[in-house]
Amino acid sequence: MNLLDTAGSLNMIGYGIATLGPALGVAWIFASVINGTARQPEARGAMLSTAWIGFAVVEALAIIGIALAFVIN
Repeated sequence: MNLLDTAGSLNMIGYGIATLGPALGVAWIFASVINGTARQPEARGAMLSTAWIGFAVVEALAIIGIALAFVIN
């Protein structure tokens, strides 16, 4: 086993650590929606639609991260 064989494993470990950012982002987005809905229930629709857009952006970062983990070897 040489250094090139371990590079793929290190990329996946790095990606595993990098997923903490999107995971925290998604948690904060929906926690804010829940908190906002509790404070102002009539604004739920506006907050939820904005949350889905934010969720898509955060998940796009995670997908780019896994693509780079496979490309950079």
